[in-house]
Amino acid sequence: MPTVADGFRLWRERERADPPAPGQRTPVDEYILAESIAACAWRLDTSTPYLERLVDFWTNHFTVSRRVGVRVLVTVPCFVRDVIRPNVTGKFADMLVAAFKHPAMLGYLDQAASVGPNSRLGRRTRRGLNENLAREILELHTVSVAAGYTQQDVTEFARLLTGWNYERDKEPFGTIFHVAAHEPGPKTVLGHSFGEGEDTAEAALRFLAEQPATHRHLATKLARHFVADTPPDTAVAKLESVLRDTEGDLGAVARALPSLPEAWKPPFSKLRNPADYVTAVYRACGASGKDYGEAAFKVASALGQPLWSALQPNGWPDQGRDWLGPEAAMQRLDWAYQVAGQFARQNPMAVLDATLGPLAPSETRQAMRGAGSPQDALALLFASAEFQRR
Repeated sequence: MPTVADGFRLWRERERADPPAPGQRTPVDEYILAESIAACAWRLDTSTPYLERLVDFWTNHFTVSRRVGVRVLVTVPCFVRDVIRPNVTGKFADMLVAAFKHPAMLGYLDQAASVGPNSRLGRRTRRGLNENLAREILELHTVSVAAGYTQQDVTEFARLLTGWNYERDKEPFGTIFHVAAHEPGPKTVLGHSFGEGEDTAEAALRFLAEQPATHRHLATKLARHFVADTPPDTAVAKLESVLRDTEGDLGAVARALPSLPEAWKPPFSKLRNPADYVTAVYRACGASGKDYGEAAFKVASALGQPLWSALQPNGWPDQGRDWLGPEAAMQRLDWAYQVAGQFARQNPMAVLDATLGPLAPSETRQAMRGAGSPQDALALLFASAEFQRR
């Protein structure tokens, strides 16, 4: 598996190389394309689809987007592999610390540019704080704005995080703590005092991970993703209590989610985003990752959700209204007919039974039975309102 060091090597080589000709792929381009196709192929082939949904959820929660350029392009595959997957059923605090310390996050939210104004480096260079990562950890990753933190909390937290950076050009490749850039003196975040030094960042992150506001924020996001766009208060409260009682055990939350009555009533309450929809169609047809991983990557991109490319640090939206306007609906319908032709040898009614089973409405069954061809029948299934949802 490629490592962060491998990605940094490609980055250095890209800087030394001549500008690419129009349409020419660089080794960096080839690397991210191969990793993207492999990720989409795994979605098609996996025997643990629920686990993959959890991986997608937490990857989106801790968004690092390749849109910012090469510094994320060469590190985002390792971020998913080294931060999200090992912690997806572990403790939230461990995932939070790992996400913060990874070069992908340090680069994406400009932590590498943050210098303590009163540090040795800050006094010498007159460089100062970059508050991006501190703000997003508070707003998006942990307590959320509902906690009532202030701008002073953001600034103090940014001072506390100074010194964390990554080394691209020499050993040890990856995350480092640069003591000369660390702001000296105590800092106070949400009323809690922290000292100075390398260990204070992890201490502060674990403090934030255990806050009741963090549990509420995570529970709301999980319920919105897995249950309904407007999550029922009862579902949020149940997930919040699991997080509180287990000290942020994400495995316990993952086990609790399918047992929520609200997750099953009513069915088809959540619109599939483009990546989910494309994956569901290909899996319904028995498509292999080897044969259709690249197609899945390209189609999801064409439908508006290119892999690892969220527009903002808050990730891809998780409500139906953000995904299904008139143009997006037509794009889905066009692709549904196209992909149905590729799998026209399938028995449409067997695909219906395998995917929707007893939840398939009689209208859809009747329409498929009356279709003029297997392609038409499959297209009706993939374009149906109930297949668009989960």
